[in-house]
Amino acid sequence: MALFGTDGIRGLANRDLTAELALNVSVAAAHILVESSSNKDHRPTAIVGQDSRASGEFLEAAVVAGLTSAGINVYRVGVLPTPAIAHLVAESGADLGVMISASHNAMPDNGIKLFARGGGKLDDAIESRIEARMGEDWQRPVGKNVGRAISDQSATERYLKHLLSTVETPLKGLKVVVDCANGASSFVAPEAYRRAGAEVIAIFNQPDGWNINEDCGSTHLQQLRAEVIKQGADVGIAHDGDADRCLAIDAAGNEIDGDHILTLLARGFKARGKLKGNTVVGTVMSNLGFMHAMKDAGINVETTAVGDRYVLENMIANDYSLGGEQSGHVIMREFAHTGDGILTALQLLQEVVRTGKTLQELSATMIRFPQVLINVKDVAKEKLEGSSKIASAVTAAEKQLGDSGRVLLRASGTEALVRVMVEASSDSLAQEVARQLADIVKSELG
Repeated sequence: MALFGTDGIRGLANRDLTAELALNVSVAAAHILVESSSNKDHRPTAIVGQDSRASGEFLEAAVVAGLTSAGINVYRVGVLPTPAIAHLVAESGADLGVMISASHNAMPDNGIKLFARGGGKLDDAIESRIEARMGEDWQRPVGKNVGRAISDQSATERYLKHLLSTVETPLKGLKVVVDCANGASSFVAPEAYRRAGAEVIAIFNQPDGWNINEDCGSTHLQQLRAEVIKQGADVGIAHDGDADRCLAIDAAGNEIDGDHILTLLARGFKARGKLKGNTVVGTVMSNLGFMHAMKDAGINVETTAVGDRYVLENMIANDYSLGGEQSGHVIMREFAHTGDGILTALQLLQEVVRTGKTLQELSATMIRFPQVLINVKDVAKEKLEGSSKIASAVTAAEKQLGDSGRVLLRASGTEALVRVMVEASSDSLAQEVARQLADIVKSELG
């Protein structure tokens, strides 16, 4: 089984993802980093950050040990969002970035995400090279050739400065509730929104190492919804554990997902002449309602595999400026080369102020098709594509739904499960078809 999934390495901390594995991955990445450097006299540098999980403490120590033992100078930035690491790598000219996080996963999990020079995520080929080099014999540097570990106390402020540089329209008059998921955004998201001019009420911003994503954040919106209504707020913002996602709640308590956010940002970009190629990039999981909304707005859509790295690859290849996922990853190449939940929220909130419309009014331009997603667990996901019975069932379901629905079966890249997604003209039909397909997947692959 491949070590890297759709978003780095992820697994149960200290069981699947051990200190030894973190150290070995770091050493292998350092070797490839040094070999690919055009300046052999230059000592490579890396930036290492983490989210608020307790397991991040020993994993960060292992990563730093691996990199410095291989001769890399490491700048430790502590608890910061994943997109902060990407930005700091690009800003500082560092050769590598490492983020220790399992994003929206539950606290017992953790992960390692690697960033290349310039702040982009590593491509599949480089990840494969790192995996192939793990555990090899190597000549260890000694004396002054070993790397140093430096605590970077200015990183948070530099990231905040970057975020605020994207704000053209102050958020004065907006009352915002932000759910920080007790994660990496806890120390920067409320401050960013306050400095941008909003009145901010922060919830779940007290991480203790164990409470990250626990009934809060972008995968648990109930308490944010309740707080928005209680406070009479204009907008609620929800981040995941590493703050590369943004979902929202409008003043009436309605969920505003990534497709809604992408819809209103795309329309805003087009109105201001910033939507390159008159195109927005989505994924195969993008809702049919998003596709219809873009067609109505005269905007083209290109779709990729699930994963913001694939969205970015398409954007770079075609010089597009905007793309994202239903899950709340949004990439705006004018400002960043990765999904940034805080940046997304700042742009979303500016759109509310610019237009003078409520978030509910803006999001009404996209009517979401009923969508049902069932995660079928404990199955042999690697056999999905080879099952003729499942393929026949999908064909039959697509025929039943016609043009007003669709089906997508996908093996998760980060968890041991198969995702069954069905969109239809009614929720009851979507539920029925999804359950039928999930039962077949379970019986065939279980």
